[in-house]
Amino acid sequence: MPTPPARPMPLRRSLGVVDATTLGVGSMVGAGVFVVFSPVAARAGGLLWAALLAAGGIAVANALAVAALAAAHPHSGGAYLYGRLRLGRWPGFLAGWGFVTGKTASCAAMAHAFATYAAPGAAVPLAIGAVAAVTAVNLLGITRTAGAARLLAAPVVGLLAFVVAASFASPGHPAPLPASAQPTAWAVLQAAGLLFFAFAGYARIATLGEEVKDPERTIPAAIALALGFTLVLYGLLAAALVHLLGVDGLAAATAPVREAVILLGAPAWLAAAGAALASLGALMALLAGISRTALAMAREGDLPARFAAVSPKRSVPWLAEVSVAAVVVVLLLSTDPTTIIGFSSFGVLVYYAVANAAALTLPRRNGKLGTGKLPAGGRRPDIPTPEPAQPGPAQPEPSRPPRPWYCPRWLNAAGLAGCLLLAFTLPGASVATMLAVFAAGVAVRAVALAVRRRAG
Repeated sequence: MPTPPARPMPLRRSLGVVDATTLGVGSMVGAGVFVVFSPVAARAGGLLWAALLAAGGIAVANALAVAALAAAHPHSGGAYLYGRLRLGRWPGFLAGWGFVTGKTASCAAMAHAFATYAAPGAAVPLAIGAVAAVTAVNLLGITRTAGAARLLAAPVVGLLAFVVAASFASPGHPAPLPASAQPTAWAVLQAAGLLFFAFAGYARIATLGEEVKDPERTIPAAIALALGFTLVLYGLLAAALVHLLGVDGLAAATAPVREAVILLGAPAWLAAAGAALASLGALMALLAGISRTALAMAREGDLPARFAAVSPKRSVPWLAEVSVAAVVVVLLLSTDPTTIIGFSSFGVLVYYAVANAAALTLPRRNGKLGTGKLPAGGRRPDIPTPEPAQPGPAQPEPSRPPRPWYCPRWLNAAGLAGCLLLAFTLPGASVATMLAVFAAGVAVRAVALAVRRRAG
């Protein structure tokens, strides 16, 4: 891997709070919310609320850690950048590698889900067309991506609001007899692990940190608004589905939102259209987030330097965006996406575990600026400002703002422990597959570093 350019082109700061919040909501309210409550109810039963609270609690801990880190380091890359700066090169690499590989598989799944809902008879060609269309929109600039995300998210949220309101207005499902056996704690944790990934889209706001105006204020506000809105929406939707279908009916449903729509007297195509639009919005946000993480990794030499190319006119990492889209198309043509996305959950939990560990190193709020020491090798990416900068060696980046009040260390520790716990409650095959992917990435990076040292 060649050494990245010394002064890569920066991205343009053009997103406000509304745009960033919309991208976060569009990332979270994807196709998963149309199906996830069935397997959750099957595992957790009457303790579905405990699973929802556990997943939501860990999501809140992760979101606040990411918000604090993004305010301190407002550049592209998310937890890859934070891990590299605050923990060292290898933890940062693990976060970035887990995100890029896991979420690329998720992109294939979202494209396939869109095509399956929209036109089941031509799923693969339509999925490839969706990837091409979404990539074309993203290449027009981040403000066009945010605008398209608003158009896609509005009808989806409207549909889910209709299901919630109409469900509570209906008589509902008769309450079943109490179950003789309660679900185990392990089953509830597995259910929480499934639900967690319906919340994971707030990271997309942080990966776009270099394109947000006034990032120290905008990023925490957008993350809080997006996650808060989604938590309330999911809580209301879960309550509505339980009210309408009952816990047993919800556990047996293959498409609970679709069944709810039919029971409420609306046409089934309404649910299919909502799921298709949700899949498309999640695909758009995923591609944008992966390309920004790839951009950051290329700047630091963890991916080939050419992926740091930025379009001067549109201010987008065009080569990274196109390359990720090409890999997604290959996955769609070569593999059934539903068989390859299980391991992505493990990769995302590792990503957030690194974020929480990095947040633990932020200095105390009443401490002095710059008291949070960076590890050996940690440095600020050499990202130029619009004004010419004086040449000189890269210097460690001091901790910019002190630890914010909303990000206490105990919450970072709880988020770290929660991520690791949920990661290892996932199915064994998924864990083993992702561990193999991590091992391959570590081996390739180690060889590349050895070659680089010998060469120079």
